[in-house]
Amino acid sequence: MAKFDYDLITIGAGSGGVRASRLAGKYGARVAVIEESRYGGTCVMRGCVPKKLLVIGAHFAQHFEDAIGFGWSLQGATHDWAKMIAAKDKELERLEGVYKRILRDAGVTLIDGRGVVADAHTVEVDGKRMTAEKILVAAGGWPVTPDFPGHEHVITSNEALDLKQRPKRIFIVGGGYIAVEFAGIFNALGSEVTLVIRSGQLLRGFDQDVRAILGEELEKKGIKIRRDCIIRSVEKKGAAYSVMFDLGEEQIADCVMAATGRAPNTAKLGLKENDVKLNSKGAVVVDEWNRSSVESIFAVGDITDRVNLTPVAINEGRMFAETFFNKKPMTLDYNNIASAVFSQPPVSVVGLSEEEARKNHNVRLFITRFRAMKHTLSGRDERTMMKLVVDKATDKVLGCHMVGDDAPEIIQGLAVALKCGATKAQFDATVGIHPTAAEEFVTMRDPVPEREPEA
Repeated sequence: MAKFDYDLITIGAGSGGVRASRLAGKYGARVAVIEESRYGGTCVMRGCVPKKLLVIGAHFAQHFEDAIGFGWSLQGATHDWAKMIAAKDKELERLEGVYKRILRDAGVTLIDGRGVVADAHTVEVDGKRMTAEKILVAAGGWPVTPDFPGHEHVITSNEALDLKQRPKRIFIVGGGYIAVEFAGIFNALGSEVTLVIRSGQLLRGFDQDVRAILGEELEKKGIKIRRDCIIRSVEKKGAAYSVMFDLGEEQIADCVMAATGRAPNTAKLGLKENDVKLNSKGAVVVDEWNRSSVESIFAVGDITDRVNLTPVAINEGRMFAETFFNKKPMTLDYNNIASAVFSQPPVSVVGLSEEEARKNHNVRLFITRFRAMKHTLSGRDERTMMKLVVDKATDKVLGCHMVGDDAPEIIQGLAVALKCGATKAQFDATVGIHPTAAEEFVTMRDPVPEREPEA
């Protein structure tokens, strides 16, 4: 008779939890997945996928404008926000069905409800207890809302994806990737957008040139950026909202959105009560094998607050399943993981920023800024930036950075090169594809003059 009800119980059916559970089931394990919301998790239901669909929809506004320079005559083009949201919702319903199907096909039991850890081998769902040899916590993260008076009037990215109508005036608090992505969506579709940031530049943690140039390009598009600024309070004023800033200035908006980060979703999961160690941010502390301080409890994805990207969670889930259910021990290499910001224009990077590289390397920098061929006829005042950070001693390329159309598609390929340890000489020896923007990464020959690193 089996000692436990299951070999694995997974709490959370997001990207990491689904991948781990599906593979474990495929390898013959008895697996149950517990989900209190929607199968697919943050990325599919409340993040990457619906947001990218809205980004694509918003791009048409610029495409229509640019088409005039190529001889097109366009009249009467209008946008129906509600129709776009309905189409997005239909796609999410389809995807949720796909996620459920692939789990069922792998023999995984689906349990709806909130899973709470009761002890090292027991999970409780709505008063019912079940046991497993291993418990995997993959409950992801949740948006953080600033704690100022009137914060109950503020929406997050969750609600922004489901707005019934597009606000005419929106204030977005925050300067991270979620903030700039939604700023681009609303701006392109006709909203007056103001970004409110505590610091002087957007995208904290990114390369200094990326931060500065993205800010310039967003402002060219009419997005206002209030730097070194804090919202003190928000009050409802009729159908709109009064926003009070730190210096006593008041402005009116139809919507206020907080994009000030996400926190690990560990509250009320029974983790701390059962000796699972959490860090100061509330994230589950795990080792290289995704094991927590309790031998039978593991965690993957955003709830560990390591590298909070969907492909990382998926790979962590795969490593977990291969290690413990397929007798193929694997750990994930967190170096040179590429990422993208689907702002307008988009940003994509892989490897070290200039600031990170200078901590341990003497560097050479290669930077180019140019007007994309498309805009020679469209007339749009938008410039692309590309940057390589290279180690002087070894000639190894340490980082690739881009702001401009197709940046994520281009950087994905360069991520392979960095994973292979490519040198600048190898970049130089590569023949480019002409005419493309991507060829600039293999034609930058002259390093920029030495400059003092920013404080």
